[in-house]
Amino acid sequence: MTYEAGQELPPLERRIGLADMIAYAGATWDWYRLHYDPEFVARQKLPAPVVDGQVFGALLVEQIQDWLGPRCFVHKLDFSFKALVFAEETVRCEGTVTEVGDDYLVLEQRVVVVGADGGVDRVAAGPAHARVLLGTPDGPGATSGTHSGTHSASGEAGAK
Repeated sequence: MTYEAGQELPPLERRIGLADMIAYAGATWDWYRLHYDPEFVARQKLPAPVVDGQVFGALLVEQIQDWLGPRCFVHKLDFSFKALVFAEETVRCEGTVTEVGDDYLVLEQRVVVVGADGGVDRVAAGPAHARVLLGTPDGPGATSGTHSGTHSASGEAGAK
């Protein structure tokens, strides 16, 4: 496949329900009540439980992997939180290729909350910047000693 600067990534859209948020809390052992307890968040004067910010990083990587397939490795990813996202809202990951190398891509992404009309209601996270190695994590494009995550035998990346 050929890549070009300015090329858009296929968007990833996901409705995040309360059941999804409870499952995520269980998977990550992050039981802060802000993320799943409607009574607790009502006392905080919030409209609904707040989506855990870690979810946005997972969705940004999912967007990249859905597009590039299993032979890509997200070498670096950073993003900033901009607005809260609440249970039952729909988010969309959007992105653009900003740099193309022989064995890597640099991407700029963002996560937006989708409004009732399908347009952007607000930006939840962004800008996000990702450097993606094409091939394998230890193959071409890898820079010795600069991996921002760990690599397991199964090929999955994890945070240090």
